[in-house]
Amino acid sequence: MNNYKLDYLEQLEAESIYIMREVAAQFERPALLFSGGKDSITLVHLAIKAFAPHKIPFPLVHIDTGHNFPEALAFRDQYAKNNGAELIIRKVEDTINLKKLTEPKGKFASRNWLQTHTLLDCIEEFQFDACIGGARRDEEKARAKERFFSVRDEFGQWEPKLQRPELWNIYNGRIHKGENVRVFPISNWTELDVWNYIKKENIPLPSIYFAHNREVIEFENQLIAVSDFIRIDEDDVIVNKKVRYRTVGDMTCTAAVESSADTLDEVVNEIVATRISERGETRIDDKVTEAAMEDRKKGGYF
Repeated sequence: MNNYKLDYLEQLEAESIYIMREVAAQFERPALLFSGGKDSITLVHLAIKAFAPHKIPFPLVHIDTGHNFPEALAFRDQYAKNNGAELIIRKVEDTINLKKLTEPKGKFASRNWLQTHTLLDCIEEFQFDACIGGARRDEEKARAKERFFSVRDEFGQWEPKLQRPELWNIYNGRIHKGENVRVFPISNWTELDVWNYIKKENIPLPSIYFAHNREVIEFENQLIAVSDFIRIDEDDVIVNKKVRYRTVGDMTCTAAVESSADTLDEVVNEIVATRISERGETRIDDKVTEAAMEDRKKGGYF
């Protein structure tokens, strides 16, 4: 009698690999959005396993705001090179100059809202019909509404009421000309799942995910890295603290958490103990309005 059973991480992995292969089978020009953050690194690792011994059959795409952590960018380039993956980079700065866009002003002026223009232009440039991303349902309430296959209209817009049913692991990638699909293979994963999988698979990560000393300013109970991209006011106090990052977005909108966790085991223990989601604790841009993420997604954001 065969009593072989998959543990929960193996089940999540199998589901994600199945979705990756569905994308390769159903779409002509898919791409994987890759920022050098832990979720997109996990996606690349899953893609490698899904298509081994062949190379990943679609390019990695990064929409670079120009406000990224240098550690994440260096890791992005090296990881793509090490795995023989094609890396396409498109810069928000170029879109701002080309389309004469107005940059946000203020202390933590983020280009996140402008990313949509560059992403949609990139999709049109390469005629991508599917873009794979690392969004998870546990991150934020707008993302909790997503299906694995999220259809976007010819303007890149998302309408939650038009989401398709996904029964018995059957995914409908049928689209009209001009439309595209955003695919989220790790939707069912939690932050803790991702970290446990990274530990199990020994997946490399940028150093900023582990405790390190960094100059920060304390602003509304958050620790924001000192950089050329934020405005330092006279009453700001710059301190050196031991911190790490739970999620890696732009330096203008991602807060650090005070931490001494410098190993995977210690990070996992911290995640087990926390009661606040990673975006809820560290992403300033999600707090602009109650529906900040949903508004961006409806406009074409990932």
